[in-house]
Amino acid sequence: MATFISHSPAETEALGEKFGRAASSGWVIALSGDLGAGKTQFVRGLARGLGISGRVHSPTFTLVNEYGGGRLTLFHLDLYRLETAEQILSAGIEEFFNPDGAAVMEWAERIADCGLQIADLKNVKIEIVGETERKIIYDDFGA
Repeated sequence: MATFISHSPAETEALGEKFGRAASSGWVIALSGDLGAGKTQFVRGLARGLGISGRVHSPTFTLVNEYGGGRLTLFHLDLYRLETAEQILSAGIEEFFNPDGAAVMEWAERIADCGLQIADLKNVKIEIVGETERKIIYDDFGA
């Protein structure tokens, strides 16, 4: 595990961009953190690192947003509204656990009790330290 202290949303996006530049097809990034921690900021950077130029926003009400036009397709999932293992399993999101592209799941801690196996999983946890400061703990991805 590696740790990064971000002092601004731009620094959080920059770390996401590094992930995007290193990503390979099949990557699934499990993203966790409280509301307002910067999860979507991280995903914006991830998309930029993949060469995706479109607007990135949280798919809270749609469950999954798909972004193309980059080096890999990005599938952006938000599990916030799914509270139980039964809801998660019935949502049909397993197809994104071995994506033809890269997938990132906000609120990924909600899949812990689902018994799902994800082959190429990268964990990222964002903790709020201060108004703009974040502690980001992540699996070292070799970049």
